[in-house]
Amino acid sequence: MSAAPHPDSAALQALQQDLYQEELRRARAMTEEQRLQEVFELSNHQFGMMLAGAMHRIGTTDEDEGWREVRRWMHRLNRTHDHGFYSTQRPSAS
Repeated sequence: MSAAPHPDSAALQALQQDLYQEELRRARAMTEEQRLQEVFELSNHQFGMMLAGAMHRIGTTDEDEGWREVRRWMHRLNRTHDHGFYSTQRPSAS
């Protein structure tokens, strides 16, 4: 018998739903400029996470080396996409 993921699953689901609804209300109340600012903040955060991951992976504290590794990853991803090995859509179920 497996343990429940949370002692009070119903309360956890209600909390998750409340948080989701609050996030929707917040997003709907934003102006276009605020939404665009959020996009830039998220993008900057993701690049920072990529940099940190690259630096960790190659074992360096040098940001320049980290950015070179990120560029290498991005170049490889672009090549993969350009050769049709990467898709943004799921394969159809056969």
